[in-house]
Amino acid sequence: MNQQTLKKAYSFNGHGLHTGKQVNVRLCPAPADTGVVFVRTDLGGVQVPALATNVRSTRRSTQLAVGRAKVGTVEHVLSALTGLGVDNAIVELDNVEMPILDGSAKLYAEAIAADGTLDQGVPRKWVELKKEIIVRNEKKGSWIKVTPAGEPGIELTIDFPSKVLGKQTVTLSLGDSYVKNVAPCRTFCFLHEIMPQLMLGLIKGGDVNNAIVIVDKPVSRCRMRRLARVLKKDVPEVLQPGFLADGGLRFPDECARHKLLDIIGDMRLCGGIPAFRVEAYKAGHTLNVAAAREIIKNL
Repeated sequence: MNQQTLKKAYSFNGHGLHTGKQVNVRLCPAPADTGVVFVRTDLGGVQVPALATNVRSTRRSTQLAVGRAKVGTVEHVLSALTGLGVDNAIVELDNVEMPILDGSAKLYAEAIAADGTLDQGVPRKWVELKKEIIVRNEKKGSWIKVTPAGEPGIELTIDFPSKVLGKQTVTLSLGDSYVKNVAPCRTFCFLHEIMPQLMLGLIKGGDVNNAIVIVDKPVSRCRMRRLARVLKKDVPEVLQPGFLADGGLRFPDECARHKLLDIIGDMRLCGGIPAFRVEAYKAGHTLNVAAAREIIKNL
């Protein structure tokens, strides 16, 4: 199979999930063997290649940096490019964080899929492994196993101590529709995490229009009034356990599918489109990036 790039440039704008800052983005075609490179146009065109070696932070999202040029929340656009088989692209942005949009990769994926990709006439350089790699977080009981395979595939399990969310397993194989089954799935958090994250300077741009909020237990009227201002949405005075999401859930297992979306984006940081199988249990950005770094070491 040959390398692919975009047929044209696509523009997006919005605010960052964590910084809340407005940002304009252009996804642009790129020459063969470029890979995916972020360009901070507001910093004179500093280039930040999408590589695990450039990861600066994995706290609630994946942030890349080269020198003072940071690019936050890169996982969704990287997931869309990978899911649609785009080998080479330039991602221009004029601020520190990619826009959260609706909390998924839907807008990126649908725009690219509508036009298809451009064959560049150069053989694709698949990221292939010669041996199995396992990374673990013993404290959390989480792990990722990466196995040599002729074509990519992922099986991912989330397992939360929650009666509302709990345990879900999802899979994706070559040929499955990324645009239909993965790209629309939104990021999520638990209601009890919102205030602590705000105290850490995170999710300044988050609300129920771009995230699923999981409510584990009834919330009092007094606390709900405070949270309603944060969520930027009218909510019942007493909130019952369940999911707060604009329009309801898009899939019964949307949360697990979003974790699948994330791991596809983070695995792209190994330097190309994977040709290996991934099995993941309770994985997050930190473990995903650790696995991508191990893959780079073993290429």
